[in-house]
Amino acid sequence: MIDLRSDTVTRPTPEMLQAMISVPVGDDVFGEDPTVNAFEEKVAALFGQEAGLFVPSGVMSNQICLYELTRPGDEVILDDKAHIFNYEASSAAWLSSVQLNPLKGKNGLLDTDAVEAAIRTKNDWDPHTRVIAVENTTNKGGGAVYPLETLKQLRDIADKHGVYFHLDGARIWNALAEGDYSPKEIGSLFDTISVCFSKGLGAPVGSMILSTKARIRSARRTRKMLGGGMRQIGLLAAAADYALENHFGLLKTDNARARELARIIHQKGRFQVDPTQVFTNILLFDTPGPAEETLSELKAQGILMSAFGPKTIRAVFHFQISSEDYRNVCAFFE
Repeated sequence: MIDLRSDTVTRPTPEMLQAMISVPVGDDVFGEDPTVNAFEEKVAALFGQEAGLFVPSGVMSNQICLYELTRPGDEVILDDKAHIFNYEASSAAWLSSVQLNPLKGKNGLLDTDAVEAAIRTKNDWDPHTRVIAVENTTNKGGGAVYPLETLKQLRDIADKHGVYFHLDGARIWNALAEGDYSPKEIGSLFDTISVCFSKGLGAPVGSMILSTKARIRSARRTRKMLGGGMRQIGLLAAAADYALENHFGLLKTDNARARELARIIHQKGRFQVDPTQVFTNILLFDTPGPAEETLSELKAQGILMSAFGPKTIRAVFHFQISSEDYRNVCAFFE
């Protein structure tokens, strides 16, 4: 099967497995795993942050960040398509006792004027705005990428009103692959950052929190409270490090394939897609009838995609889609 349901379906390559078994490890709960320690320092430096903390998942990474930045009764501003709002099982309310304020943007990208207008006053009866959270790239928004200037404007708004700025960078690597800004340019704008290694980069497990040394020390204990303290974690960090070093350069091809397939679909006219609204490796297109009918047709041809609405299908490109696989996918739509 050609699996385009997500970029999380990749499997470790033989080279990645070899990297995992050849690194020194130790007990990370004691802070004694040299491989994860070095990897945390490496990724933090890449984004210009002081420290990093390896965690099992992107949800845990985002939620620890919100926990560290807020107090019960606070509010987090984010887009209504944000992963934190749609796909994290209401954990912000459960773990941090905070309220989410989802705003209507475009393609999952916050509008700066709407954010400024949504900042609360400090009355006792108001939920206090504590965090502005952005997702870059946007999953539900079809892989859209924030322009650097917009992020700078949001940072200015956060500073003006004394609130924190958080980045859900689950697919930040796909944005960085386009070359419009560097990790340090974007990293310098945020109080906390979550990056994921198990999506486009293709590691089997893992995300990382990036922030100040003091905040990471606190986050380390919060990770333990949530059951995320791990032992010989260097095995997983080695896989993530290998993925970063060897698979980052492949992301631009994934992004290009999604855009090219969007043009093919648009030209043929059976399905609806605006090619100008396909930005990175995620392609959303609309079907004339129920999405499940088209998914069944695709599956009969050995292609897996996923429903993203009653008449919407998502395809996500990744490095384990071969050139032959890609030609077969294009052939279905031609």
